[in-house]
Amino acid sequence: MEIRDYSEYSEEEILRLYSSAGWSAYLKDTAALKRGFENSLAVLAAYEDGRLAGVIRAVGDGATIVFIQDLLVFPEMRRRGIGSALVRALVGRFPSVRQIELAADDTPELAAFYKSLGFKELSRIGCAGYMKC
Repeated sequence: MEIRDYSEYSEEEILRLYSSAGWSAYLKDTAALKRGFENSLAVLAAYEDGRLAGVIRAVGDGATIVFIQDLLVFPEMRRRGIGSALVRALVGRFPSVRQIELAADDTPELAAFYKSLGFKELSRIGCAGYMKC
């Protein structure tokens, strides 16, 4: 597996990835998704045998906060350490940033995954999260 900057946006492969993950809200406005990629703080991609396996996208200022906006791995490539490698690579880019946050579906599997990477639930550290939808 190789992880590198995702510097050249390929709408076809990104839409295939988001579609395979069931993230249909992004597919309703593909121009906005492209702008999101272009305006991200960092986007990394994992490749296996030259084929896109997954992507992680972060937003923020890179000095005081980084927010992991998206982490996707093709379903047939999951459970191979790709997601973990992407998270570690992204976190490694920002060693002095104290707040690296994310929001995820509330499932036992995702909770275990993120906890295994050192993330803590906000409620466990005296914080609460809020979202305007």
